[in-house]
Amino acid sequence: MADRAVAIRTLTGVPALGPLLARGALLSPFKRPRPDAGFPRTRLVLPGLRIDLARLAAYERVCGFATGDDALPVTYPHVLGFPLAMRLMSRRDFPLPLLGLVHTSIEITRHTGLAATGEYELAVHIEGLAPHRRGTEARVVTEMSAGGTVVWESRSGYLSRHRTDGTPRPPEPALRYPLPAVADWRLGADIGRRYAAASGDRNPIHLHPLTARLFGFPRALAHGMWTISRCLAAHGTPQKVRVHAQFRSPVLLPGSVTYAAQGGRFELRDGGGNRVHVAGEVRPTTR
Repeated sequence: MADRAVAIRTLTGVPALGPLLARGALLSPFKRPRPDAGFPRTRLVLPGLRIDLARLAAYERVCGFATGDDALPVTYPHVLGFPLAMRLMSRRDFPLPLLGLVHTSIEITRHTGLAATGEYELAVHIEGLAPHRRGTEARVVTEMSAGGTVVWESRSGYLSRHRTDGTPRPPEPALRYPLPAVADWRLGADIGRRYAAASGDRNPIHLHPLTARLFGFPRALAHGMWTISRCLAAHGTPQKVRVHAQFRSPVLLPGSVTYAAQGGRFELRDGGGNRVHVAGEVRPTTR
């Protein structure tokens, strides 16, 4: 297990995503990913964070969360911390190319309900790199604190696909029994643009068919975090909760998907039910 970040850098504002995406794209061809590479050991801290309520309302609408109450959706701190994560992953000493980096999984723990009108501190660091059956994966940790106490935290996996050293790959995790369908959703072509406006994540693969084709996709893709947020808005979450989700295949826009759920488990499948896009689980916690 890699050591935790050791250098603390306090920010005075939220980094702008556009320049970070551009810098990461320019540096990507020069990166040589491998699991034993060095990586930034910096912990970025953003104190005194206040929520933009208009932007929050736009996020709630596009994801299907209830609007108008003083509560942050369980996935919203990820949106707040994403620019800090991008600042680390677009650095020259981050060994994985930003272009083509795939968000493979996320684990979220919310320790208490979060007020939209509260004041918070965000902190993001890279926990380490690990070999993956398809390349190298970086683990990025985001924490949100109030009054010196961590109230929300997440761990995300970001995969850089490349040839491995020939070590036999472990088998794919076995799928459990299919979950019963709950609802069919028709997704418009503008979902990516609406989510980008609310979240700030304007990756071109999510915006238009033309820009998606430049990266090898036939149509624009829904944001992975939109898919899990839409599922959790339908599923519901207790105040103290742990959520784990895997992003298994992209959702093309426009398109049709099926939301399925039973107990704490949920899935998002394609319209025919043959492919799982997202699989996750919601568990209440006692802390």
